[in-house]
Amino acid sequence: MNVDPQDAAPREAQGASPAEHAPWKPRANPWIIAASVMISTFMVVLDSSVANVALPHIAGNLSATNDEATWVLTSYLVSNAIMLPATGWLTRRLGRKRLLMSSIVLFTGASLLCGMAVNMPMLILSRILQGVGGGGMQPLAHATLLESFPPRQHGTAMAVYGVGVVVAPVVGPTLGGWITDSYSWRWIFYINLPVGLLALVMASLFIEDPPYLQRHAEESIDYQGFTLMALWLGSLQLILDKGQEADWFGAPWICWTAALSVLSFVGFIWRELTCHEPIVRLGVLKERNFSVGTVIAALYGFILYGSTALLPLFLQTLLGYPAMASGLSVSPRGVGAMISMSVAGMLSGYVDPRLTLSAGLGLFSISTLMLAHLNLGIAMSSVMLPNLINGFSSGLIFVPLTTMAIGHLRQQEIGNATGIYNLMRNIGGSVGIAVVSTMQVRHSQVHQNYLVAQLTGSSPRTRHLLHSMTAHFQSMGADPTTAAHRALVSLSSLAHQQALLLSYMDIFRMVGYLALVCVPATMLFERVARKPSPRRGSAK
Repeated sequence: MNVDPQDAAPREAQGASPAEHAPWKPRANPWIIAASVMISTFMVVLDSSVANVALPHIAGNLSATNDEATWVLTSYLVSNAIMLPATGWLTRRLGRKRLLMSSIVLFTGASLLCGMAVNMPMLILSRILQGVGGGGMQPLAHATLLESFPPRQHGTAMAVYGVGVVVAPVVGPTLGGWITDSYSWRWIFYINLPVGLLALVMASLFIEDPPYLQRHAEESIDYQGFTLMALWLGSLQLILDKGQEADWFGAPWICWTAALSVLSFVGFIWRELTCHEPIVRLGVLKERNFSVGTVIAALYGFILYGSTALLPLFLQTLLGYPAMASGLSVSPRGVGAMISMSVAGMLSGYVDPRLTLSAGLGLFSISTLMLAHLNLGIAMSSVMLPNLINGFSSGLIFVPLTTMAIGHLRQQEIGNATGIYNLMRNIGGSVGIAVVSTMQVRHSQVHQNYLVAQLTGSSPRTRHLLHSMTAHFQSMGADPTTAAHRALVSLSSLAHQQALLLSYMDIFRMVGYLALVCVPATMLFERVARKPSPRRGSAK
């Protein structure tokens, strides 16, 4: 790969000593640095899901409709997505430590404003600010961990990072439901205040900028690139979040927004490839492992977030679980993830990460296919076991995937690369949620049409069922006419319920097969050496 001109500046002319080319080691203990950045990362990822179960309470308290309340989620996701790829440029301009501390301050202050919101516009504006602050923290934490630990411990570093990225979305709905039911929805934002202050103090004490990360305060701002990126990501996230609600391309505004997103994306790519000082350096995608890892990360985001969003709906709509109980049912996923993160970190130095990744995808597929055999008579334990296996697979996927994707990059490229990597995983998750939600509704309609078509008056089975149900209602005191009407309503409701069940089974089966399809793609990775080695084609 060709070296970025800005990275290939003649260091000798500036009097650079050979020591400056040696691997950098931070002054603080890497584990203290890990704790410092993971506090903020866990808080940010948690906030992406903690508000989901509180939306009805927020809408009622602020006199808004449920549709208006969903902008609490959309506004956060859009601003968060726009900031992810811009982090590399902001780091070059401000420095990593200053940017991380600024992001923590902005996120914590915006959390306070969210809790104090007196109307929906104030809450949405505060969530936008919260997303801006949070968008910078994920890639900063990712890059800081990779650079603080030596290459042989990158698997361990990614295990620590994975606890925040994988476990927090699982904990979020359960924690949000408990806080909302026990106290008030405002406290799901207020709890960020002490956490944010602790993260700020620890970042101030232990985070430092590496010597090769030179600030370029005079670097010109790529206004065109940033504008095109904001239009592309903002319109895409808006389509994904509101598409099913608006019947997708049946709504004219969806068509126009999709056209804006496509044109902005093409313009963004052209601008970043031709601009001398781009806001996102896309040249890093020329590295094979990183490009393969980014694609698989997007696919993993699709299957992970798609299945994660679907199961609580199944438990609440079909089995009648309250929000708290549905959250507890999926909580074993977080337990499994925490166990497997440590296991994957230990295996990283001894087992080919491609094999670990393949095993993780295989376990993910098995657990999801187990969910495809659920029925309306299951106990909670029938949901917990697949979730435990699913969570255990997360560590076996996340740790080797991230380690291989970043393994051949130079330290100077990691900050920019982590922004792109996290963005693609989040976009994959947004697409996954949108696709599975749409497929669930459409498949439910197809199954219901088929089931209703079988309930004809000429069918002996239908007549027998109606007769039994009518007799049941008559035994409860209803007159013959009322009993017959209630029997018809109950039969229709039963058909609808079975159609919903079949649609959920279809989606779980589809997600499980998609995870299996990803297994052969792991062989596209080149093996990452345990010891640091120069990137091919890079300056020695």
